[in-house]
Amino acid sequence: MLNWLIVDKIIRNALEEDMPYGDITTDMLIDPTEISRAVFITKEDGVVAGLDVAGRVFEILDNKVIFTKIVQDGQKVEKGSILAEVTGNTAALLKGERTALNLLQRLSGIATRTNEFIRRVEGLDVKIVDTRKTTPGLRILEKYAVRMGGGVNHRYSLSDGVLIKDNHIAAAGSIKNAVEVARKKLPHTMKIEVETETIEQVKEALEAGADIIMLDNMSIEMMKEAVKLINKKALVEASGNVTLENVREVAQTGVDIISSGSLTHSVKALDISMRIR
Repeated sequence: MLNWLIVDKIIRNALEEDMPYGDITTDMLIDPTEISRAVFITKEDGVVAGLDVAGRVFEILDNKVIFTKIVQDGQKVEKGSILAEVTGNTAALLKGERTALNLLQRLSGIATRTNEFIRRVEGLDVKIVDTRKTTPGLRILEKYAVRMGGGVNHRYSLSDGVLIKDNHIAAAGSIKNAVEVARKKLPHTMKIEVETETIEQVKEALEAGADIIMLDNMSIEMMKEAVKLINKKALVEASGNVTLENVREVAQTGVDIISSGSLTHSVKALDISMRIR
């Protein structure tokens, strides 16, 4: 589910950015009473995400618009597929076109990329999760797109959970100190995750009672050793330099979770166009 109070702010900001003083071309050329129908067509195979968001762009510009989804978010589509139709004020369709496409294309690109990772680990008991490496201001939408691609969300923000990273450890003096302080202050409903880079740090995190141990930028052999050492006493997350090419090998080490910033920070937008008919 999406929080539309947040999503509407994103859309309104995007529309304001795109036409701060109106749309000069459309306002000069188009009869303000004209009605048109447009279709969204994908120009490549992929997984769709963001159709409701695209539809909401036009609803904000014309509350009488009719946006009809032909497919659903999370659905795989082939090149040439019609994703949705929108009927309404022609000027509103033209003014909202780029904002709707920018959001729909990016979210569909994320969903498609995530689904590629999911397919690479098919048959293995592991979750593919995102990170906080998202486009500033678009996190709620990009994490939604990850879910539509079959992935799972890591913490949404710094407020959602404890993740003790290298700089926290340096400031606290040790993993043991960091975990002990966090455990004393933390509500009983929250878990503690610790980032580790060496087997010695894994041992320290385990002895400190970490609930989740992240294996950061470890080799495959080191991950195997860490998983064996942890032996189900904590959840194990692999992170760092995870690619489509090596994700299955990482999953086969026995980790429970694989996180990858590439799901959101460097995806290619799915090529989608809007055509007025």
